Amino acid sequence: MFPIIDGHNDVLLRLFEKKSATAALDFIDGDGVGQLDLPRIRSGGMVGGFFAIFSPGHDEDLPDDDDDLNPPYAGALSQRSAERAAFAMLDIRDQIFAQSGGAVTGCTTAACLREAMAAGKLGVITHIEGAEAIKPDLSNLGDYYARGLRSIGPVWSRPNVFGSGVPFRFPSSPDVGAGLTPEGEALVQACNRMRIMVDCSHITERGFWDVVRVSSAPIVATHSNAHAVAASSRNLTDEQLRAIGATRGMVGLNFATGFLRPDGRWSSKTELDVMIRHLDHMMALAGEDCVGLGSDFDGARIPDAIHDASGLPHLVEAMHKAGYGTELTNKITHGNWLRVLEETWGA
Repeated sequence: MFPIIDGHNDVLLRLFEKKSATAALDFIDGDGVGQLDLPRIRSGGMVGGFFAIFSPGHDEDLPDDDDDLNPPYAGALSQRSAERAAFAMLDIRDQIFAQSGGAVTGCTTAACLREAMAAGKLGVITHIEGAEAIKPDLSNLGDYYARGLRSIGPVWSRPNVFGSGVPFRFPSSPDVGAGLTPEGEALVQACNRMRIMVDCSHITERGFWDVVRVSSAPIVATHSNAHAVAASSRNLTDEQLRAIGATRGMVGLNFATGFLRPDGRWSSKTELDVMIRHLDHMMALAGEDCVGLGSDFDGARIPDAIHDASGLPHLVEAMHKAGYGTELTNKITHGNWLRVLEETWGA
């Protein structure tokens, strides 16, 4: 079984929304809910990944059926509200660390992640998706860093003080709004200094190019696909993919069916060959050293053929059927993530 490092999941949000005193144990023992828990992670060969802190609002409207291709744009969220949710999810993460008997550990360096893999532990990278919990003057960014934050997406698919996210639109260009604000540029520069990865998934195309202009680090989109294959606003153009390759960055294949399918439908009846089409296209533009996986487990409707984290080997099997050899499969499943983390964080 190939070890898998996953670029994005939303299990902490799922556990937070359960409002259960046993949320950490539900994850450790396996609650059978959603797409991700420790038993299914082990069954699927996942050894590490980016665990997102996402602060939900009350008015975002995600696609909820096969043909809901253009839901309303989510409204802004206050810093205080976002911070309350972020702290609660960090507390759940810490409870998982404390109650897992050493089976789950936080990783803030690539060396730590390698050590966790070697020891059979799950390595958790703490990521913030949408920086609403960060104060505009960045005065609390260091507090999150001290709690293990090592990756941040300035925006989700809504506007905030740092920039604009893409609304969920199909068919649509990702060039659908403004880019980074001055506060957003300052956030990217601060992340560079602190060696926090900057994630360009969810940001507008203008925002993406602002990050390219401002950042000195590899350009990363943890869970995005190829716009040339599926014309969703959430996917990356060929020019964006080339820029990721030029900086030795990374793009993680998103399993969300609406971002995979050429017709944009949110149907779980989606074959794995379309995922191979995205991987092939992204590797052709960014290079085989700059492409990995970014599932969006517990945050999206994914193909039935995978179903949940235990189904990851089915995607690996599809790679083999497509002619991917052992070396390339190793790169996509974990090697490329380790490489970009070393280049962003330092060894």
